Amino acid sequence: MDKLPKIGIPIIIIAIAVVIILFKSAVNIGSGEAGVLFRPFSDGVVTDEPALSEGFHIVAPWNSVTLYEVRQQELSEKMQVLSSNGLEIKLDASIWFQPQYDNLGVLHQERGVDYISRVLQPAIRSAARSVVGRYTPEQLYSSKRDAIQEEIYDETRKILSNQYVQLNQILVRDVTLPATIKDAIERKLRQEQESLEYEFRIEKAEKEAQKQIIEAQGKADANQILSASLTDKILQDKGIEATIKLSESQNSKVVVIGSGDDGLPIILGNQ
Repeated sequence: MDKLPKIGIPIIIIAIAVVIILFKSAVNIGSGEAGVLFRPFSDGVVTDEPALSEGFHIVAPWNSVTLYEVRQQELSEKMQVLSSNGLEIKLDASIWFQPQYDNLGVLHQERGVDYISRVLQPAIRSAARSVVGRYTPEQLYSSKRDAIQEEIYDETRKILSNQYVQLNQILVRDVTLPATIKDAIERKLRQEQESLEYEFRIEKAEKEAQKQIIEAQGKADANQILSASLTDKILQDKGIEATIKLSESQNSKVVVIGSGDDGLPIILGNQ
């Protein structure tokens, strides 16, 4: 050190100070993130300026930056709620959300980095309790799962309307009922299905019987009409026509002798 020029020591000190300042001032914000700037010697959390976007930034060394993930995130929640008749229902849901980019500074100032546990989780749990409490286990097990998914989403979005959190979707993955209740519901559904099948078979048999009655009545009416229209003259003409056709057959040897009681020829042959 004694050999260094006296002017070299201040330069080294200044260089080290510059490096430290640059190190403290450089902020690198990654993909899908944004930064909230805090100015301790000014107004604190910056809320009237846009959040720092992705990339490299230089800030004053006495200021600090808090990073937030601003892309869509997923939160899995397993909840125990009560149905309308007081039975415990287990609900497994996924929540898609992200912080509101334009209000990131306000979110940081009023809710903090742990806004998920402070805001989002209480909101989804409250909405789930409210919605599931409107339905019976039978409804939850069968046709109402899609309905409660939409209702929980709507309820949660209302709660989060002024919490600076954007709710994108809620997916109900599973609804679990107590085993005894589930078995009872399944037995009831099987019995209802069997009853519907039995009613279908009865209805089908009745329709088939009705069809046969209609067909029989139609045949009877046709025979009655045909009998009424057949006079002796028509029968005699039909008999003569049939006799002529038979006599013209090459495979028959016919002998006509006199006539029968109805006026038709008597036909004898060996075929």
